[in-house]
Amino acid sequence: MAGDHANVRIHGETHQRPVDLFRQEQTALRPLNVMPYDIGRCKSQRASSQFRVELDSNHYSVPAEYAGQRVMLKAYPDRVCIYYQDKLIARHVRSYDRHQDIEDPDHPRALLAQRHSAKEQRLLMRFLSLSREAQAYYEGLEQRRVNPRHHLRKIVALSEIYGVEAVDRAIRDGIVFAAYSCEYIANMLEMRSRETTEPGALHLTRRQDLLDLDLDAPDLSLYEGHGDEP
Repeated sequence: MAGDHANVRIHGETHQRPVDLFRQEQTALRPLNVMPYDIGRCKSQRASSQFRVELDSNHYSVPAEYAGQRVMLKAYPDRVCIYYQDKLIARHVRSYDRHQDIEDPDHPRALLAQRHSAKEQRLLMRFLSLSREAQAYYEGLEQRRVNPRHHLRKIVALSEIYGVEAVDRAIRDGIVFAAYSCEYIANMLEMRSRETTEPGALHLTRRQDLLDLDLDAPDLSLYEGHGDEP
């Protein structure tokens, strides 16, 4: 081939063969970088309270725990990578639409779990405030019911309808009879709400002067002579 012949010919300028010069320079050559050139466009910004970062009017999610943190966004033609202190925390397919919200379903899970835990804790504290025996009743629910939280929610709701004192009494009775369920509490409250007091004696409260009545004497003249013989 023409290239092979040129490599072994004496060059007009160097007066040496290119193949010989290549052998001399080959030891000084360095290998190519195995990593491709990074063409990502970097942008530093603070993630919003909704754990989003903005790029070209679109919003991309980061894990919820990074809300409010300063992150580094690197935009590539096909993807968006988001870093926190050199750690890759999010990766999205880049969108070229406008005003899009791109969310990874895993990103809000930690926040939802935290909120659920806080909600469940408030429910338990509300239930425990209903009675001094509420802790013992809750332990009974945990031992006997598959979903004790369901019963807690129902009983707390019943306390708003029937009052705390009535629920307290029902809880104490439930412990005595080993009846651990919101259905038992509801039945007890319903039964006791129907109870009426024993009627007392009738008392007249009318004034004495209204009882002193003036009546005319009866006219007996029609009966006079009916008893005489003809």
